[in-house]
Amino acid sequence: MMAKSTSYTEMHRKIRIEKRRRRISFVLQLLFVILLSALTAAAFFSSVLIQENSMNPTLRAGDRAFVNRLSYVIGGVRRGDLIAYKGKGEFDSGIHVKRVIGLPGETVQIKDGLILIDGKTYIENRDFPNISRAGVAESGVRLASGEYFVLGDNRNNSEDSRYQDVGNISRASIVGKIWFIGTPFSRTGFVS
Repeated sequence: MMAKSTSYTEMHRKIRIEKRRRRISFVLQLLFVILLSALTAAAFFSSVLIQENSMNPTLRAGDRAFVNRLSYVIGGVRRGDLIAYKGKGEFDSGIHVKRVIGLPGETVQIKDGLILIDGKTYIENRDFPNISRAGVAESGVRLASGEYFVLGDNRNNSEDSRYQDVGNISRASIVGKIWFIGTPFSRTGFVS
């Protein structure tokens, strides 16, 4: 009887050890998946803190928006996209956010407060105010290959492609597409 009890106890001990091993294995696999997901997210997504009101009302100062870096690896930049891009010059290393208006090969002109693309009035899906200052776009800006003309949604309070210190945005300076507001939580949601 004693031998049977000892083998029974030994069997239960082995079962407990095996269950513990399985739990540890599961936890390690779960941690690996979480770590891999976090690394993948860090490689393809980042965030930017909006520091100016040039994109108001779409984005406001203090909003934290997420940038999808993968979107332009897979597809191209499209008119109307909100892009994050690196500023020009050695003193402007910040990330800026603007809306793409003109695409490579097009001519963008601002005349009588309206945007003309290749001589045709560009009608936007949103109700933006007429533009009071055309800047360099008054006589038309021809975009070279890999260049984009961008405007802030706060059209009369934005430093954008209308100004020589910003100018056209090169494809190489585009970090990614703005797609989601993370904070403040009252404004959390997808961006268009």
